[in-house]
Formats: sequence, structure tokens, C-alpha cells
Amino acid sequence: MINHEGRLKAAFDSGVFVLKLCGDVRLTLCATLDRQARQLAETPGLETLIIDLRDTTNVDSTALGFLAKVAIAVQGRVTERPTIIADNSDVRRMLDVMGFSRIFTLVESPITETCELRELPEVPTDVEETRQRVLEAHRILMRLNEHNREEFQPLVEMLEAQEAASHNH
Repeated sequence: MINHEGRLKAAFDSGVFVLKLCGDVRLTLCATLDRQARQLAETPGLETLIIDLRDTTNVDSTALGFLAKVAIAVQGRVTERPTIIADNSDVRRMLDVMGFSRIFTLVESPITETCELRELPEVPTDVEETRQRVLEAHRILMRLNEHNREEFQPLVEMLEAQEAASHNH
């Protein structure tokens, strides 16, 4: 039986950072993605960022928002735009619709196979932090294009209302 639970793997080798998403990548992994975005923003010698989606069965919108955050975190620090490798046509279509071609170069196969990837330990997160991250992810996506703005506006407004309510108690 294939393990469909989402996992993240990574490798950093001679300036190239590879982030590989495996299985069903959902908001539960966003704390891990978030930490990775922060680390990458400070990684010395980073030249290229590659995100490999070939082994993902699903990526939810929150996880996509954090992939966008990772790309935004390295803007101006990497020599070329971050690359997403996706060979699944559904995934590629989703990335297109979401406006990912604005911040990533989308390719179907890697230019070079990467070195050994190590599994990233999952960063534990609580309900409140997760809600914050869901909100942040969708705000990022909404900035990418009009489609996302319309698509996620209701969700963002709902989360903002929940946030406001929780702060009033």
C-alpha cells in the first residue's frame, strides 16, 4: 500500500535547493513549509530553487500558498526564477490557473536528477497557528491573480471574521 500521507523532502547541494513534496500535501504540513521558507530566505549561497511535485497526489490551496511564499522568500536572492517540476496534467493546470507561472518556471522533467533527499521533520502546529497559516496562504494566492482573488475571498473573509471573534473573547 502506498503511503498517501503528505511528506516533504529536501536537499541542498552546491547552490541548488530541492524541495520535494510527496503524497497528499495539506495544511498540516504548512508549518514545515513555512519554516523552510524562512530558512531559505537566509540560506547563504542559494542560487537555484526547485520544487518537485512529481510524487504528489494532491496539494491543497493552503500548501500552494506556502509554495508561493517560498518562491517569494527567495526572490532577488536566486539567479533565476524558482522551478516547479510537475508532470501531472491536473497539477499543471491547477498551477496555471493559480497564476504560478508568474513566480515559477513550470517544467515537466528536471534538468538534472538531484542528490539524496532527506525527509524534513514535520513541525507541529496548533489549531490557532494553522488558521493563521491558512489565512496567510490564501492572502498570498489572492495577490497572484484575479481568479484566486475571487475564488478565495469568501474563505479569507470567513477566517478573518473567526479571527476577530476569537480575539474578542
